[in-house]
Amino acid sequence: MSTPGSSVTGGEEPVHGAGRPSGLLDVLGVASVVLDTTGHIVLWSPQAEELFGHSAREALGRLAARLVVHEEQVEQVVKLFADVLATGRGWAGAFPVRHKDGSSRLVEFRTMRLTDDRGDVYALGLAADQGTVRRLEREVALAAQVVDQSPIGIAVLDTSLRYVSVNPALEEIDGFAADDHLGRTIPEVLPLLDAQALETAARQVLATGRPVTDRSVIGRTPADPDQDHAWTASLYRLEGGSGAPLGVALCLVDVTEQYRAGIEAEAARRRLAAIADASARIGTTLELDRTARELAEVAVPELADIAAVDLLEAVVEGRRTSLGPAEAAVIRALAVRADGESEALAAADPPGQVARYAPDRLVTECVRSGQPVMVARVKDEDLPRIARSPDAAVVLGRAGVHSYLAVPLIARGEVLGALDLKRTRNPLPFSEDDLILARELAARAAVQIDNARWYQNARDAALTLQRSLLPSHPPVTGGLEVASRYQPAGATTEVGGDWFDVIPLGAGRTALVVGDVMGSGISAAATMGRLRTATTTLAPLGLDPAVLLDHLDRTTAGLDQSIATCLYAVHDPRRERLLIANAGHLPPARVRVGHPPELLELPTGAPLGVGGVAFSTTEFDLAPGDQLVLYTDGLVETRRHSLDERLDTMLGLLADPTLPLEDVCDLLLSTLHHPDNHDDVAVLIARARDLTDG
Repeated sequence: MSTPGSSVTGGEEPVHGAGRPSGLLDVLGVASVVLDTTGHIVLWSPQAEELFGHSAREALGRLAARLVVHEEQVEQVVKLFADVLATGRGWAGAFPVRHKDGSSRLVEFRTMRLTDDRGDVYALGLAADQGTVRRLEREVALAAQVVDQSPIGIAVLDTSLRYVSVNPALEEIDGFAADDHLGRTIPEVLPLLDAQALETAARQVLATGRPVTDRSVIGRTPADPDQDHAWTASLYRLEGGSGAPLGVALCLVDVTEQYRAGIEAEAARRRLAAIADASARIGTTLELDRTARELAEVAVPELADIAAVDLLEAVVEGRRTSLGPAEAAVIRALAVRADGESEALAAADPPGQVARYAPDRLVTECVRSGQPVMVARVKDEDLPRIARSPDAAVVLGRAGVHSYLAVPLIARGEVLGALDLKRTRNPLPFSEDDLILARELAARAAVQIDNARWYQNARDAALTLQRSLLPSHPPVTGGLEVASRYQPAGATTEVGGDWFDVIPLGAGRTALVVGDVMGSGISAAATMGRLRTATTTLAPLGLDPAVLLDHLDRTTAGLDQSIATCLYAVHDPRRERLLIANAGHLPPARVRVGHPPELLELPTGAPLGVGGVAFSTTEFDLAPGDQLVLYTDGLVETRRHSLDERLDTMLGLLADPTLPLEDVCDLLLSTLHHPDNHDDVAVLIARARDLTDG
């Protein structure tokens, strides 16, 4: 037996000396008393001495009823004692006892019959102060109710970090009954969480005693294996009365709503950022193809791994269209964009290609109905409806296309085409939030695409008109060898009214004309056509250049306040002379053999249409081999250089009079015409021929 004042725990050396209470029985102070069949005390514990006030020396051998029971209850106690010894049934209850100091207190009793190895019978009484018992009962009941009814998931792990207790809230969180937790570890119960990290934290708490609070845990449990949930976990070490660790308490607070709200807020922020980015990046020009590329670049990779922008062919051609239920969609691909290298690009229509999509294709359904079409999780049977052809469907399947979304491009009530989106690398399927963002991007881009489409149609019409009005002249006219170039304005600006003309006159003479109508578009092209017609009508009359410009000035004044610059020159090969009149145009350049190129000095004059300003004619030499270079301001004007600097550059390019005229035209355009100068360019170069060469 252990000596008094010592305790032994599994396999450890005895720890001597007075110890603090280490368990519930110590807190209760349970007293043990053993009576023989006559009711005399034969065993008396130290706790009995504390509870009743009598030492073992004073109590042993005395009748218990006389020592601790009030006189009025002695008869009742003796009867209960006799019943326990006779029947062997225990008794439990409370009654007042008498303390040595004369006070009275209520004591909880548990009485039972004992038999030793010789067959002798005894009665064992266990007693504890009723106030202490009731206090502990209340505390235990309170703790149990709080744990059982708490919305917080609570578990108790032993020192091996295995479940020994869980409350109903944790059962609901985990999707496991309490019994299914017991004896198992956290990773065994919750394999879909980052349970190892949680278990590592619990081990640290057990070792150090320092709690871990509000640690974020995100993952899935068997209760809801298809969606992520979020909790904050707190862990505390549980200790016995002596401070020895008993295990770890784990508390989980469900913060899924806040977590999802944060995700939604972040998604909304990203949507707003994407929309702001789209507003800044889409529609920077009025080029249809470039606007489509800008939309595709915004969509990848923010929204999709592969994006295609497709327009109905009828829309590209400027015609309104509507598709019937059994009608195929004829679609022109404008832009395709992928996040890195993707095999799925092989299944996409190359930009500029026109393809026919059958009525059952999803993109056809999208442009026919004007509604989005989304296949969140693409199955093998969906691929033929996404791809243009069976071969393309195989390519998409091989590339891992697992989610698809097509959103119509609608502007001013008309369906223009579709924004076609696919995911291969991004493992998440398209969601309703993605659909909202895609629709917003498509709506903003559709207006820009529609503007570019109408602008391009108008530009093409003006360009067609202008080119139809420009001359096609032979390379040799009278006494001149002639070459020309016309460069229409870029797609960011409308076509202007630049023109040139080579008009054969009598006696080998030739009229050379270059002009520029202010403004752009069809109106400028039409004005240019009328001025050219007037010039070709007046030129054969043999009018002095200044007189001819005066007639053109009056003609221009009647054309809805149009204004144009013009330079008119007449070459006479027999006299080797040149007569020139200018109406506000840049001076021509003359290139003579053996002389540096020069700008001819002649009165600038006022533009046509201003009226009231007289024009004058100036005469110059133009011997065989000499060149005259006429041009419009689009060749030399830029925003970054002065006009004098640019004219000097042009003269430098004309330094070799022996170059073929066609090569000179190409050299001037390639060197001088800057991309940022969005204006038409007309160049006309004439070289005087030696008529004696035949």
